[in-house]
Amino acid sequence: MHIDMTLLQILAVLFLPGAWGQSGSSLGVVVEAKNITAAEGSTVSLPCQSPRMVWTRDRLKDRQRVVHWDLVRSSPEYSVERVVDMSPGAHLRVYNGFNKGRISIPDTAFTDGNFSLVIHNVVATDKGVYTCNLHHHYCKIHQSVQVQLNVTKSARREKRYWDGEKTVFVVLLGSSVVLPCVNRRSLWREGLQEDQQQVAHWDFQPPGVRPDKADRLVDLYASGERRDYGPLFGQRKMSVAEDAFTFGDFSLFIADLKPVDKGLYSCNLHHHYCGLQERRIFRLTVGPRPPTELITTPRTFLNDELEPRTAALSPNEGGPRVVNVFLPEQRNNFVQHLGYFLTTLLLLAIVVIAVVVLTRRRKKRGLEFEHGGSVRGIVSSEGEMTLDCSELKTCNQDPLNSEYKNNLLKERDMTKDCNKEFDGRMWK
Repeated sequence: MHIDMTLLQILAVLFLPGAWGQSGSSLGVVVEAKNITAAEGSTVSLPCQSPRMVWTRDRLKDRQRVVHWDLVRSSPEYSVERVVDMSPGAHLRVYNGFNKGRISIPDTAFTDGNFSLVIHNVVATDKGVYTCNLHHHYCKIHQSVQVQLNVTKSARREKRYWDGEKTVFVVLLGSSVVLPCVNRRSLWREGLQEDQQQVAHWDFQPPGVRPDKADRLVDLYASGERRDYGPLFGQRKMSVAEDAFTFGDFSLFIADLKPVDKGLYSCNLHHHYCGLQERRIFRLTVGPRPPTELITTPRTFLNDELEPRTAALSPNEGGPRVVNVFLPEQRNNFVQHLGYFLTTLLLLAIVVIAVVVLTRRRKKRGLEFEHGGSVRGIVSSEGEMTLDCSELKTCNQDPLNSEYKNNLLKERDMTKDCNKEFDGRMWK
């Protein structure tokens, strides 16, 4: 929590100059810093909410502050036991009948803040770790103090020491011991009027003004008292909700912004009873008025005129300030159909181009196969002779009306002729 507060203070210094001079004072810790820009003439809300600053007007403080002691045993088996508890308006309640009259808390505990547990006639079963729990439900405070109690039969072993985490008491069997639990803070004491302890106020620091010269705008008290400073709240230009302390919402509303409203606003929350000191800082910037808007005149269709006519209206003229643009339905349909037609043509062209490219590729592959089959060569194992088969000629070109009885005899004779001609060339 301390680290978060420090980080917020650093951000306030970087982005909100002048805020650091106030954050380090007694006004409180800066928990929020914002830059807000609003147009001139508009209404702005500077948010300031804190659930902790909620006064329920509940006078029954016995339901807000409670103390109870618990005992944790580790042997013979692990167990947790509520020993006693007490509230300001109630009597001490002891949970075990054996401990009645033997274990107690001082009656003045909520007056002087001493909640120590007194144990008379210590027995062996009292051994364990005792926890003193202090709860303030209204102020959201929860504190715990641990004390370990050991029991011995030898007076020489009695002692008290710190084991690094808690105080350890070694007590003689049958003697008395006081386990300490002290809280002197004022919120644990009686006699404080809660409605006089909660205060909220807004301050305004114009540009160029030092933090200690800031103007006080309003003071709010949980008792219902309200103090306005200056005519701004009287003219209803600035306001804070009447039920601020009921819901914890202390937001400041500023109507009809003017350039003079520019500056640094701070919401200060003080809860002296719970020890709460918080500040929220807002830098308000007033921008120019929004520009004049254009609206359309009623549509008039003359012959083929389909475009609407626009006209600028001055701020003093009445009528809605809305720009209406009408697109004729006929043009919309034409553009849509034209898009469909162009898309169809594009797909058809892609298909035709693909067919032409595939056809050309197939023809090119056929020509390459025919030329490649007509060229063959024979190379000897020693690489000395090469025969180009392109020199070979058709051995027998007899007419179709040959006297061969069948094709097998014709092929055999053709093979013999080719071999003879080939052998003659080889030996030349």
